[in-house]
Amino acid sequence: MMPSPTPALRMEGITKRFGATSALRGVSLQVAAGEVLALIGENGAGKSTLMKVLSGAYRADSGSMELRGHPFAPKRPHDALSAGVAMIYQELNLAPDLSVEDNIMLGQESSRLGLLNRSQQRRMVKEALAMLGHADLPLRRPVRSLSVGLQQLVEIARALVLSAKVIVFDEPTSSLTQHDAENLFKVIDKLKAAGIAIVYISHFLEELRRVADRFVVLRDGQSVGQGRLAEVDEAHIISLMVGRSVDELFPSVFHRPGDVLLTLEQLTGSSNYPRDVDLKLRRGEILGLFGLVGAGRTELLRLLMALDPIRSGRIRLAASEPPPSTRGRIRAGLALVSEDRKTEGLAQTRSIADNATLSRLGPYSRWGWINLRKRRAAVEEWMGKLQIRARSQDQPVVQLSGGNQQKVAIARALHQNAEVILLDEPTRGIDVGTKAEIYRLMGELAAAGKAIIFVSSYLPELLSVCDRVGVMVRGRLREIRPATDWTEEAIMTLAIRPEGEG
Repeated sequence: MMPSPTPALRMEGITKRFGATSALRGVSLQVAAGEVLALIGENGAGKSTLMKVLSGAYRADSGSMELRGHPFAPKRPHDALSAGVAMIYQELNLAPDLSVEDNIMLGQESSRLGLLNRSQQRRMVKEALAMLGHADLPLRRPVRSLSVGLQQLVEIARALVLSAKVIVFDEPTSSLTQHDAENLFKVIDKLKAAGIAIVYISHFLEELRRVADRFVVLRDGQSVGQGRLAEVDEAHIISLMVGRSVDELFPSVFHRPGDVLLTLEQLTGSSNYPRDVDLKLRRGEILGLFGLVGAGRTELLRLLMALDPIRSGRIRLAASEPPPSTRGRIRAGLALVSEDRKTEGLAQTRSIADNATLSRLGPYSRWGWINLRKRRAAVEEWMGKLQIRARSQDQPVVQLSGGNQQKVAIARALHQNAEVILLDEPTRGIDVGTKAEIYRLMGELAAAGKAIIFVSSYLPELLSVCDRVGVMVRGRLREIRPATDWTEEAIMTLAIRPEGEG
């Protein structure tokens, strides 16, 4: 379908300030009907702020917007939704105690004579879920019982039941398996063919090339480049994003695995996930874990941190068994970066300083008092190392972009000075430049003798960063090999193979 002459969406000279901070400085973009525009930039570049202006969550200080050639100035999110602008945010935005059906229809319920028309609603919901390849998802099931990946699919289905003119996808595949991501890309192709304009935000450049036609790059609240994706290479886009060339996407720091530090023997969780896991992790080693959604990777890390009960099996850290409580595991030298930073990884209303240091206040406490000056200096150092963009370390993390929240979670784990660091999707929602710094930091930690378990759904980083990679299938750790002995195809083949097949 050829894009129409009049853009479906036009944003001109959008400016937004928060006190002394300029989040947006005269940003302009346009996207045609039947076109996908990639909005690219580092964390804190202004992408989310720009989309919140579009969605009515923020009011721009200056600038204008048009929707299908008509002035568009939503005062609240409901105005934007009613006008045909649907948002799918990176952070899940669901009512956890409501059913799948009620979450999808929330705010756009079908009613007749004041009563919900359940039959019509279910037809609409089933059609949306079928487009996403999950027609069999139970509609009455509470969304809190779903995996993070399935919760993300519910968010996407919510947008599909709305007859939207513009749909914004903000890191929509961050929690999806490769299969679900491919289903999403097919849906986007259908939306394009139907004449819907799409703004697509992602840090995965290969993903952007799959779905997008044109791109706009933001840096420090300004538009610094745009064009057709087919006409530029990856190095050019990255240089626009970070303001410099990034020589290594997967930097390597020399490290050599040493003695065994962590041993798991027939470890099984109370829910039977994971099951009978045997593992030896060495000092100075980065061990990658891959698996489809529900394979048991996150459950394994939760067992190690005593967040979930153990049914059977044994954990040994160095020469002894660690205490059975989470506090005891932290003191024994374990640290976790959770995949779900919103509900369990961070205290959203507390400051950056609190979140980065609460799990280890010993260096700043004496006789029950906290030396705030000493803590402040340490937090500033971590913010600099991880390039956390914020007004100050006193800012609540709920006010940060998703990527910067993830950096705070990583800062806390590193601040614990743990011997074993458990990273569950640590680069999800992180920009290219910061990903490279995190990979380098992981290498430096391994070189210092730390042991790392790195859970990721992104195969290129597992194969490039890890010493060994293991594949989990239905709760079992099926196979571990040196990273150099794997290919992406071999890992995926094992991950989708039914249990019991050789």
